[in-house]
This record gives sequence, structure tokens and C-alpha cells, in this order.
Amino acid sequence: MSIYRLRKEQFIPKDIETVWMFFATPENLNKIMPGDTKFEFLTQMHGEHVYRGMKIEYKIRPFLNIPFLWVTEIKEVMNRYRFTDIQLKGPFALWEHTHTFTTVDGGVRMTDDLRYALPLGPLGNLVNALFMRRRLHNLFDDREKAVKQYFTELNKQAYVAD
Repeated sequence: MSIYRLRKEQFIPKDIETVWMFFATPENLNKIMPGDTKFEFLTQMHGEHVYRGMKIEYKIRPFLNIPFLWVTEIKEVMNRYRFTDIQLKGPFALWEHTHTFTTVDGGVRMTDDLRYALPLGPLGNLVNALFMRRRLHNLFDDREKAVKQYFTELNKQAYVAD
């Protein structure tokens, strides 16, 4: 099984508390996922924040509109710094996504570090080379734009409220 890695950094011009609370609330994932992913929560969250051992079920249609049940578990949480989710059930042979938040001048640097593998051995490697690597990079690029837009709108709302 070949293990691949995708790493992405993004600057968010907000304080660590605001950024952490947004990303530590799983329901907010819908606000930053590209619409073509067709992502649906099956687990009711009711504003819960991530905690170690938290399991979340989703239905996703990542490609060709084929539905997959995706079950993730929060493996690690270091409050206001990092959390890691892993796939328990879904389309990948391995999925381990670590979200790290570091306070920097003027805001927060968010780092996504994804380790993933596809099933089916050599066929999975071919699917990654032909399609999946690009699909994941595009998904994270689209998510970066959505995060930027969300926090820009949040800044505008705060400005209007002042």
C-alpha cells in the first residue's frame, strides 16, 4: 500500500480562539466544503466541539456521484493547537488528517497534513496518479478559498457591529 501526503498552510487573520472554535465545531465543515463533494452529516452534532474518541458519520459523494458512508474518529485533541481525525470506514485504505493552528503575527497559521492511501494496491496507485491526487488538491484549494471568504465575511460583520 502506497501512502501519500498532502500538506497545506493557510493564514487566517483572526485570533486563535475564533479560529479554533470554528474548526473544532464539526458542523462548520459544511461551510467550507466544495458543493460538488455532496457532503451530508448523518451524526447529529448540536454544536459539539471535537473531543478524543468522537465518532462522526457522513455520507459523501466524492466522485461520479457514488455515495460512500464515511465514519471518522477524532484520534487526538490538543485544545487550541491541534486535532487529528482518522477514517474508520470509507473509501480510503488510510486517512489521517491533522489540523494544526499556530498563533503568528496578525492571526493564525493553519496547517493541514493529510496522509492517505487508496485500496486495491497497484490499481489504487493508478487511480491516485490519474485522478485522486488532483481531486484532493482541488478540494483543499477550494476549501482554502471558502475559509478565506468565511473569515472575510466574519470581519465585515464585526466591523458593522462596532
